[in-house]
Amino acid sequence: MKILSSKQIKSVDKATIVREGISSLELMKRAATAFCDWFIARFSNKQLSIVIFSGVGNNGGDGLAVARILNKHGYNVKVCVVEYNENYTDDCAHNVRRIKAEKIPCKKILEESDIPDLESFDIVIDAIFGTGLSREVSGTTRKVIEQINNFNLNDNKKVEWMSKGFYNSKKWMKSIISIDVPSGLFLDRPTAFAVNATETVTFQIPKLALYMPQNALFVGNVTIVDIGLNDEVISETESKHFFTEKKDIKFLLKPLAKFAHKGTEGHVLIVGGSLGKIGSVHLASKAALKMGCGLVTAYVPNCGTQVMQSSFPEAMVIEDSNSDYISEIKYDIKPDAVGVGVGIGQNEETALALHKFLQSSKVPLVIDADGLNILAKHPEWLQLLPPKTILTPHPKELSRIIGEWSDDFDKIDKTKQFAEKYNLIVVVKGAYSLIIDSEYVFVNSSGTPALATAGSGDVLTGMIASLLAQGYNPLNAARVGVFIHGMTSNITTNCIHPRSFVANDIIENIGDCYIALDSITE
Repeated sequence: MKILSSKQIKSVDKATIVREGISSLELMKRAATAFCDWFIARFSNKQLSIVIFSGVGNNGGDGLAVARILNKHGYNVKVCVVEYNENYTDDCAHNVRRIKAEKIPCKKILEESDIPDLESFDIVIDAIFGTGLSREVSGTTRKVIEQINNFNLNDNKKVEWMSKGFYNSKKWMKSIISIDVPSGLFLDRPTAFAVNATETVTFQIPKLALYMPQNALFVGNVTIVDIGLNDEVISETESKHFFTEKKDIKFLLKPLAKFAHKGTEGHVLIVGGSLGKIGSVHLASKAALKMGCGLVTAYVPNCGTQVMQSSFPEAMVIEDSNSDYISEIKYDIKPDAVGVGVGIGQNEETALALHKFLQSSKVPLVIDADGLNILAKHPEWLQLLPPKTILTPHPKELSRIIGEWSDDFDKIDKTKQFAEKYNLIVVVKGAYSLIIDSEYVFVNSSGTPALATAGSGDVLTGMIASLLAQGYNPLNAARVGVFIHGMTSNITTNCIHPRSFVANDIIENIGDCYIALDSITE
């Protein structure tokens, strides 16, 4: 799915109206209906008390249309129109008239004293501002949003519960649902103040700002609903930002040939480990084999040989001459891909071994963990990396490599510049991991907080290296690896509690992810 800017979204709306021969009111009705279909499926209890805050623009019109539809379905709805100026759009004004004609309780909010007490309501629906907001929220509108945010738990408590996955549990918080985007959220720059939604139901086109860590407090859970925008128009609209879903990964998967054998499915070499950290290599090696490559060899210090041979007999082992850490990277096999850095440590001799390896190796490469930290100390070595080498940093590792950033937009820009300079692919790990190269940004949609566990990154390194060895191009290897890595936590939500999920659970559920992806028919 393409991620578009505010200006592009507006153009797609207009072009849809022209090409399909519909009115803007009809498109608004489509959007409101899609929201209500989601809402009714989520909140079937019609005794819930709902207040909808609308503005005077088209997002406000969406909110008013939602109020009318929910009222027809028997919900207890009250509307508050936040009149931040007197210039209503035609479609919003039309829906105000319909609201009054249908006798839905409605009041204008002109000053702070007009804001109702929200304690008696179960759900707040926010439709004050949409994607076109260009200025900071101020005056009475800011007071309205402050009251909406006070309707919920305080900010610190909300962040705590959000991190644990309790987004809409009535036990912990009431629901604040934003239509399309939380009011106050900017799509193209950092946001300091906005509605703190527990749910954002966005219209068909993903918005990059909804998936940025710094906006987590504002957006809550994000759901995309189809509102019938014209597919041809979207297809013709250029974008270098994309949102990756299951169906995208399904069609990237390579078929398994009938006469495949271990020699045809790729050989992965995992280089890493040090005294006390051989488990990292075990996890990466096992993940690589589970991901589908035919052979895995682990290159470890002497202390790791017995561990690997006894704990994972499917892997072959090459032993470094040093007992406690890797002192050279020397082998006579011909791997199809190499994953390096997991558990490797930052010993000076190890760093020199990595340097020597990079000077001669041209094989597809994934670098993680202390491999990244070594490169951060020796940035001149980045020139030695094979084209499209994949780096998999967490945020702190990323900052050591590219420098600090001022906000998430700046982080993406600096990562793209870094990737372009060295012709690399960077996987920025997080709740919505980003796969960035010199040209494109892919936002990954899979995963849960369960993945925040020791060894998760080691597993990802093995998975991506396995895909490289199987012949996937580096960008697709990163996209597929990251998605399936996250998907393992999605499919185990009902059988493994996020607190109890461990790195080995990722590995054990890779096969189930392949089965689920194979079953997609669209």
